[in-house]
Amino acid sequence: MKKLSGLFGIILLLLLAATAHAATATITNTSGSTSTSAQDAASLVYVSSANIDPPVFYPYEQGTITVTLFNAGSSSVGLTNPDILSDKIHIINKDTWNTMSFIGPGSTLTYSFLVTADPPAGTYFPLFTVATQYGGSIHYPLMIKVDSRDIRASVSDKPDNFSLSKTDSVNLSIINPRDGIITNILVIPTGTGVDVSPSQDFVSSLNGGSSIDIPFSITPHQQSDLTFHISYQNGDNEHTQDVVLPLNLGEDKTAAVPVVNNVAVTSLGASYKLSGDVNNAGVTDAKAMVLTVGEPAKAVEPYAQYSIGSLASDDFSSFDLTFSSNDLSSVPVVISWKDANGNSFSVTKNLDLRSSSSSGTTSSSGSRSSSTTGGNSSSRTSGGGFAGGPGGGGGIFGFGGSNRSGGISSFYPVIAAGIIVIAGIALWMKRKWIVAKLKKR
Repeated sequence: MKKLSGLFGIILLLLLAATAHAATATITNTSGSTSTSAQDAASLVYVSSANIDPPVFYPYEQGTITVTLFNAGSSSVGLTNPDILSDKIHIINKDTWNTMSFIGPGSTLTYSFLVTADPPAGTYFPLFTVATQYGGSIHYPLMIKVDSRDIRASVSDKPDNFSLSKTDSVNLSIINPRDGIITNILVIPTGTGVDVSPSQDFVSSLNGGSSIDIPFSITPHQQSDLTFHISYQNGDNEHTQDVVLPLNLGEDKTAAVPVVNNVAVTSLGASYKLSGDVNNAGVTDAKAMVLTVGEPAKAVEPYAQYSIGSLASDDFSSFDLTFSSNDLSSVPVVISWKDANGNSFSVTKNLDLRSSSSSGTTSSSGSRSSSTTGGNSSSRTSGGGFAGGPGGGGGIFGFGGSNRSGGISSFYPVIAAGIIVIAGIALWMKRKWIVAKLKKR
């Protein structure tokens, strides 16, 4: 019996040992299978997209890096400790992702990092990395550009001088030499004693390597400076720049310059007709040009006013004016016109009919300031017409000669010579009779 009892004990020990070994083997296989399954699931998680804003950083500027992962597997995967590895790109909100995050099957998980970029300018390749729950990590290389160049802004088109209360156009040019886009560009002009239209201008975006011209209409009322304040965004970062335009007041070198010449005055009985040519000796065209006479002359019909219309630079047009006056020694001719911006101008040419020259006083109306100019014109009569008048002092009849406004006085030398010649002929014809008379004496 003792031998039988000992045999059963040995068999029981062997059975317990076999059971323990089987259990251990089962546990080992289960653990290995679980580990292998988790690693397989993590391998099906990958970075589906990455976005960097702004696309190009300024040095020390703050931006956002957004990385999205996608789980293509059939089980959830735990992710932890996301990071961006670089000695030039630094994460500001690193503590945001301290906890374990799970990404389900067919789902996405997005990490957003606030970062700053160190100088110098260049292209850097930081590495995004995130650890999985059962070991191993997911890596994804990024590319970040840093550019220290700023936008360039200047007034590209402006007159040499501005005129008081006259509207001129200028263009503000903005150039983006950077590789990345800038957005929300706002231009606000400011100055003292100046009207600017529009009061501000907005441009939604300007791509890298491109430029834009923004037109403004400027009307100065005093000499001052006009400042264009430019603000724009690179990502969420705002930048500013100022452009100063001095409003130097002076003579408008491009203005139209009317010159009157080939003047002729003809008597019409109770009135007179003034005919002549008006030439535009300026650089720009004169629009809506109209001529009339000024005081003391009085404009009468049929040509109280004479409309030229548009007179191009270096072009001329003939005109006729009818008027009445008690003094023809000087006839004022008033010429008015507009420029392409609608500014009104006028010039008064005082035509001195006693000489070949005339002087003019230039004045402005509307948005044009006063200035003084001069011009030459010749005065003549046609067909022996009446050129004088009460108080005219210009002679009675105007005929022949290069200076017809002088009347008969300009022919005194010729008349005197004619009288001498006639007297000489008469003496020659009567010489015998004269000699006989002298002998009798």
